[in-house]
Amino acid sequence: MLKIFSLILLILYFAVLLLVVFREKKSRNTLDFFFAGRTLPFWALSITFIASWWGAGSAIETADSAYKEGMSAFWIYGMPVLASTFVMILGSAFIRRIGFLTQGQIMQTRYSPFTAKILAIMILFFMTLNAAVQMVGIGEIFSAYLGINYIYSVILGTCIVVIYSIFGGFKGVVITDIIQFVLLFISAIVVLCTALYFAGGIDNVYEAASLKEGYENFFSFSYGFEKNMVFVITFGLSWVIQANVWQRISAAKTKNDATKMAVMSFFIYIPLYLIVVFTGMVSIALFPDFPKGGVVTAIVKNYMHPVLGAVVFIGLSAAVMSTMDSLINTAAMTISLDIAPKEYSEEKLMFISRLSTFIISIIAIFLAVAVRSILKLSFVASDIITSGVFIPLVMGFFWKRGNSYGAVASMIFGVVFAVYNLLIVQGISLPVFWKVQSASQAITGICISAIIYIGVSLITKNENDKINALKEGYKD
Repeated sequence: MLKIFSLILLILYFAVLLLVVFREKKSRNTLDFFFAGRTLPFWALSITFIASWWGAGSAIETADSAYKEGMSAFWIYGMPVLASTFVMILGSAFIRRIGFLTQGQIMQTRYSPFTAKILAIMILFFMTLNAAVQMVGIGEIFSAYLGINYIYSVILGTCIVVIYSIFGGFKGVVITDIIQFVLLFISAIVVLCTALYFAGGIDNVYEAASLKEGYENFFSFSYGFEKNMVFVITFGLSWVIQANVWQRISAAKTKNDATKMAVMSFFIYIPLYLIVVFTGMVSIALFPDFPKGGVVTAIVKNYMHPVLGAVVFIGLSAAVMSTMDSLINTAAMTISLDIAPKEYSEEKLMFISRLSTFIISIIAIFLAVAVRSILKLSFVASDIITSGVFIPLVMGFFWKRGNSYGAVASMIFGVVFAVYNLLIVQGISLPVFWKVQSASQAITGICISAIIYIGVSLITKNENDKINALKEGYKD
C-alpha cells in the first residue's frame, strides 16, 4: 500500500508543481531566468537559500550518521551550513552591493577573462557533482518507496526537476522550493515524533545507547572533533563561496534584503538539523542494528500508516529536489553568463540556458549512477572549490597585489590537489603527506593555494589597476 499511495502523491505533487510554474509569467531574459528580475521578497529567497543547502546529505546522510555516531553527527552538515550562513550574514550586503551578477564577472574584472573561464569550469564541475549527489539521494528514496530500479529512480526524479526548471527558471525554482520546504519541514517533524513515540521516550534511547558497545560518547556533541572538523573546513569554506548561494544574494532587491535573507535562514537551519539528528539518535531504540535502506525509510516502513508514510516520501523527495533544482539552475547560469560569448542575443542566451539545464542533468545522472555515494561526491566537489577557488576569490577583494597569474596558478593547483586526493581514495598508491579526507588535508590545500597565489603574484607583473576596476563596480 505504501508504494501505491506514494505513487499517487508523487503524481499529484508533480501536477501541482507544473501548475504553479506554468501559471507564472515566463522569463523574458537571463535576468528573469536566473534572478527573477530581482523582484522576490527576502523571505522567499530565504526559503530557497535553505533549500539550496538542505538536500540528500542533510535529509538522509545526517540521520544515518546520527544512528551510528550520535549527537556529533550534527558536525557533518549542520555545522558547516551554520558557519557558512553566519559568514553570509556578515558578507551578504557586500556581495549584493557589487555590480556583478556572477562570480565569473567578478573574476574577469579583478583578474582576466581567462581566469573567469577557469573559474566557470570549476563552478560547473562543482555544481554538476553536487547535482549528482542529490540524484543519488532521489534514486535511493524512489527505489525504497516506489520499489523501482535505482537507475530508473534517478532518471524519474531528475526528469521532474528538469521539466519545471526549464520552463520556470529561477522564479519557478523559488516558488516550487517554497512548496517543497513546507513539505520537508512537516515530514521531518512527523518522522521524529513517530520515532519518539514508538521508542517510548528519551529514557529508552539512553538505555539503548548504554547497552550498545562503542556508544559511550553517543550524547557528546564534541566527540570526534578532529574528524568532524574536516567537514566544517572543507564543506564550510566551499559553501561560503558557492555560486548558487551568491546567486540568491544577487537576486535580492536590496543589500538589506540580502542580509535579512541570511539571518532568517540561519535561525531556521538550527531546528532543521537538530530534528534530523535527533531522529537518527532515537532510532537506536527502534532498531538493534542499522536498518537496511537507512533510518528514515525504516521508520516509515515499520511504524507509519501507508498514507502518512507517503506524505513523508513526498517530503524527503521535496528536500532533495529543492536542492537539485538550485544546483542545476546555477550551473546553467554559469554556462549562459560566464562561458557563452558576450555578443549573443538574449534570445540565444535563453535557448542556451534551457539547453544547458538539460545537458547538465544528463551528465549528473551518469555520475550518480557511476558513483553511488553521497559523501564521496560531496567531498570531491567541495575539495576542488576549497583548494582552488577560495583563496583567489576572497583575497582578490582585499590584497591589491594579487594578480591573474597568481589566481590561475592557485586554481590549477586546486584541481590537481583534488584529483590527487581522489586517486588516493580510489586506492591508487601515491605518496601521502597528509591524512586523506581529514582536517589536515583541507588546511594543507588551502595553505598551499595561498602560498602559490601570493608567491606567483609577487614574482609576476603588477596589476593594481584591476582592483580599482573592481571597486568601480560597487554600488551603495
